[in-house]
Amino acid sequence: MFAVIKTGGKQYKVAKDDVITVERLAGEAGDAVQLDEVLMAGEGGSCVVGRPFVDGASVRATIVEQARGDKIIVFKKKRRKHYRRKKGHRQDLTVLRIDDILSGGTAAKAKAAAPRKEKAAKPAAEEAKPAAPVEETAAVAAKVAESVEPPAEEAKTEAAEAAVPEAEETAEPEAAEAETPAEVKAEAEPAAEPEAEPETEAEEAKPEPPASAGSEEEKA
Repeated sequence: MFAVIKTGGKQYKVAKDDVITVERLAGEAGDAVQLDEVLMAGEGGSCVVGRPFVDGASVRATIVEQARGDKIIVFKKKRRKHYRRKKGHRQDLTVLRIDDILSGGTAAKAKAAAPRKEKAAKPAAEEAKPAAPVEETAAVAAKVAESVEPPAEEAKTEAAEAAVPEAEETAEPEAAEAETPAEVKAEAEPAAEPEAEPETEAEEAKPEPPASAGSEEEKA
């Protein structure tokens, strides 16, 4: 059985009794370590890939020693600037021996298969349900009809309300047309008022006043 683990930002493929060197882990020689970040686990031709890690899978290991890597030289230089730096570095490492691989592949497979079985079982259970009796279907149909009828009644009332203003509007012009002849008669009646001619004739028939004596003397 093998597993791909992640530690120190790197990935390692390990199997039981393998000895690997990884980035420094806390602990002393002889301490047990459990690595839970398992990216993939498999046995033979089958394997389980995590998303990103395999559920329930882990790797148990024992610290063999805390070591340091080979020395490397870090040299920096800038020409014509009199700049030179030289440093050495040794990386801290931990040597591990893989004791066992606890794979959650079987559990993961069971979890993945369980929903499929449930989904397949649900349609069978639905098919096995007995058909509803005729009375229940009739009651459901009556409820549906009741829920559909009120909108039709509302539409009728709205149509009646809309028809009333139209009737009022049509009645108003008719009343206006009926009033027009009376108005014409009222306008025609004032035309018969001028009857002051007899008074003028009587005024003309009145005798003129006698001329004064002064006027006769002037004539003489």
